[in-house]
Amino acid sequence: QVELVESGGGSVPAGGSLRVSCVVSGTILFESHVAWFRHSPGKEREAVASVSAGGTMEFYADSVKGRFTISRDKPRNTLYLQMNRLIPEDTAMYYCAMTAGRGVDWGSTTWDKPSIYKYWGQGTQVTVSS
Repeated sequence: QVELVESGGGSVPAGGSLRVSCVVSGTILFESHVAWFRHSPGKEREAVASVSAGGTMEFYADSVKGRFTISRDKPRNTLYLQMNRLIPEDTAMYYCAMTAGRGVDWGSTTWDKPSIYKYWGQGTQVTVSS
C-alpha cells in the first residue's frame, strides 16, 4: 500500500524559509515522477514543482522560480520542498503527489496536471504572515 505523508508546515513571517517533507512508503520514490501542489481557499489547486523519476528534469511554477527547490533523499525515500523568501501569497496547504511509475505521460506540458498523479498525501499547511 502506497502512502505519502507530508510534514514540516508551519507559520513564518514574510521573507522567511521553510522546508516541507513527504515520506513515501510502500514503493520506491525514485521509480516515479513526483510533484508538489498547493491549494488555498478561493483558488484553484496549483502545481508548484516537479522532478522526473530519473532526476534529470525539474519544473517550477513561474510564481516560485528562484525561491523554491524540489529535492529527494534516496535512503530516506523522502521528497522535499525548500521554500525561501516566502511571501503571503505562498500561504496554502501543500500536497505531495506521485505518479504510478515512470510510464506516465509526464513532461513539460503535463507535469502540472493533477490527473497524471495517482498517489497524494494529506497535506501540510504553510502560512506566511506579512
